[in-house]
Amino acid sequence: MSKAKDPRELIDRYLQAVRFWLPKSRKQEELIAELGEDLRSQVEEKEAEISRAINDAEVSEILKRCGAPMMVASRLGPKQHLIGPTLFPIYLFVLKMVLLYIMLPVFLFIVGPVNLASAGGNWGVAIAHTLGNLWSGLFTAAAVITLVFAILERTQVFAEINCKWDPSTLPPLEKQESKTSSVQSVCDLVFGCFGLLWLLLVPTYPFLIFGPAAGTLQVGSIWHSFYWPIVLLSAMNVARAAIALARPQWDWFPKFGQLISTALTLILLRFLLDAAGVGSGVHWHPFVSLADNLKDSSPYVKVLAVVNAAILLGLVGAWIGLCIAAPIQTWEFMSYLRKRSSGLHQIATLRVL
Repeated sequence: MSKAKDPRELIDRYLQAVRFWLPKSRKQEELIAELGEDLRSQVEEKEAEISRAINDAEVSEILKRCGAPMMVASRLGPKQHLIGPTLFPIYLFVLKMVLLYIMLPVFLFIVGPVNLASAGGNWGVAIAHTLGNLWSGLFTAAAVITLVFAILERTQVFAEINCKWDPSTLPPLEKQESKTSSVQSVCDLVFGCFGLLWLLLVPTYPFLIFGPAAGTLQVGSIWHSFYWPIVLLSAMNVARAAIALARPQWDWFPKFGQLISTALTLILLRFLLDAAGVGSGVHWHPFVSLADNLKDSSPYVKVLAVVNAAILLGLVGAWIGLCIAAPIQTWEFMSYLRKRSSGLHQIATLRVL
């Protein structure tokens, strides 16, 4: 890894690493500020002693004396009993990773659908079984992880970590989260307006959907029930892009607006798929049907079935994709709120002026 251009940047990278291992709390920034002041005072004393600017090696020596970031975080953080202060930060990190980022997605997107299929489409039974399995799985995983770290706590596995770490291996400073680009907002607004205009013209000009096949195909009956909700959702997205462009200082709005848009789209898709599931057989053509003058034309029946099935698969794929995106967007928005309240979005504010 290349060395920092400014040796003092190692201190900012060190503080960033310590912050990562500290529990999220209001005292986090106070502890980091105190630690930064102490380290910089040591640097100033060293420079006064040697009568020149300090270099990378000398900064690294100061940081080594202070200790590895995880060890320092354990000393600054709350004292624990079953898991000692040395291992508690990494224990908490592993626990969150396994329970929140591995097990929850697995149960939501794999175990849940399997239980739904086994229950014959009964959502109540499937949800009950999934929640029961999820609770048991979370409890078992947490118990196993706690037991492993309790054993490690009583061994010397991490005894030498504090003397082996190298400050030059610290990760680079993270960049501040940039606000939504005005170019992106303009593009969202322009394409959203075009999409809304297209939707409004479709009932009058079917050619905009089917192209040359407009004389053969026509929209199915299901779209007559969902046309205006789709138009309303499109108009809301246009308004969201316009607000984001007019109020760039509202850095919370793009994330919140995207989350609301995803939630509303999920609800709309759910009702649309439920409505499409009504009916079966040769008369099942909810999305696309034959033109009135071709109702009895058998050569087009198979083509019509393929087109409707393809649209259904596309909508199911979109619904699954949004089901994955929704928790991710929720997590990002909640993380943003936590960072905003605690000031964590200013990672490098402790630089030397």
